[in-house]
Amino acid sequence: MEKKLLITDTILRDAHQSQAATRMRTEDMLPACEILDSIGYWSLECWGGATFDSCIRFLNEDPWERIRKLKKALPNTKLQMLFRGQNILGYKHYADDVVEQFCRRAIENGIDVIRIFDALNDVRNLEAAIKFTKKYGGICEPAISYTISPVHSEDYFVKVAKDLKQMGADVICIKDMANLLLPFEAYSLVKRLKDEVGLPVHLHTHNTTGTGDMTYLKAAEAGVDIVDCALSPLANGTSQPATESLVATLKGTERDTGLDLVKLADAAKHFRKVAQKLTDEGFRNPKVLQVDTNTLIYQVPGGMLSNLINQLKEAGKEDKYYEVLEEVPVVRKDFGYPPLVTPTSQIVGTQAVFNVLFGRYKNFTKESKALLAGEYGALPGEVNEEVRKLAIGDKTPITCRPADLLEPELEKYREELKGIAKSDEDVFTYALFPQVALKFFENRDKAKTEAPAAAPAAPAAPAATKAAPAAPAGVTTLYVEDISL
Repeated sequence: MEKKLLITDTILRDAHQSQAATRMRTEDMLPACEILDSIGYWSLECWGGATFDSCIRFLNEDPWERIRKLKKALPNTKLQMLFRGQNILGYKHYADDVVEQFCRRAIENGIDVIRIFDALNDVRNLEAAIKFTKKYGGICEPAISYTISPVHSEDYFVKVAKDLKQMGADVICIKDMANLLLPFEAYSLVKRLKDEVGLPVHLHTHNTTGTGDMTYLKAAEAGVDIVDCALSPLANGTSQPATESLVATLKGTERDTGLDLVKLADAAKHFRKVAQKLTDEGFRNPKVLQVDTNTLIYQVPGGMLSNLINQLKEAGKEDKYYEVLEEVPVVRKDFGYPPLVTPTSQIVGTQAVFNVLFGRYKNFTKESKALLAGEYGALPGEVNEEVRKLAIGDKTPITCRPADLLEPELEKYREELKGIAKSDEDVFTYALFPQVALKFFENRDKAKTEAPAAAPAAPAAPAATKAAPAAPAGVTTLYVEDISL
């Protein structure tokens, strides 16, 4: 193990996703790239998660163009993305041919490290993404989605990590999206992974419960190789622990990061202005900056909190916030204890909203039905069969890898976009978000002959897409946008 602790900075992706609903624009990133590129990070996380959706849905930006610009501006630093296994960056499973070509295009456009996770830790849903990341020369970092439940023991996570190693992992990520991994548990889990799996370990957490810094410190003592931090202007609360704080803490120790606090301060100076702008535009609610130890009870990840607050506010139901949080663990238990990360966090969270607003299990979203029917993969724990029957009736849940039921579909998407797509990248944008993509393409084409549009104001509730739940007649749909972390 290299003694020096390596740092991935999330300022260009998860930091603003967790605190400001993923509204940082490419123009806000580029001025800082020269200094970021000189710092010496292991990687910069800058793509994937909700950035793709947010670019085309709210910012009128091409996410592919963003990554190309960042690659050009950051020639000395590995660029990292978050990839949802068989879901890619969308909300459903895609056929293997789409997964393959998306991996290829992401790497060709500038991505070096692909962190691949499955919301259920069903490793079958990671097979294709791992295989094709390796095929096209990317660094393959599959993740364990960390959570706490009667079925999620340390032994469980070590077994998943061993399976991922056999499948071709270069690095194992512990993905603690809700800051539930407490310091001494982190020490124990990291130690076992280092001893029993033998791959580099990359730890990702947040500071939602206020324990993130301590978790990183104990993980560093246990030999963790890389950790995720965020520059201080968009750090802490629902985001990652602050980069500068950890760098200062370890300075002069055997785990010294070697990073320069002066350079970090220069980069932070730029992002303070960006953070203020995001606050002024209404995307950064003060609640996302606070420590909430209730997360240890509700197990709701930071980005889910950030977007749930926004959506409840837009629906005029902010007073139901804590009722919804209390309902989340009820739904999660009934649904077989899925970890709360996109898309299961969205599914469980939206079902909890429906239960509070319309009565418990009076209505199910189509995604809840699909989850209970096995369409997302194997649920970790025992499902409440009464709830499942209410949702899917006498339908028999599937038990195979869900993607095995899918025919190749890339040519279908190409055909549907004939005469509209300007590139193969457009085809993938359409495959992931068909309705939003068509509107984006239309706006993009108009922009070529018109002056650039002004930065958008705080959004009204977005139009429902295929991820939005179907509300009962006469009831406003509450759409909980992408909450991947």
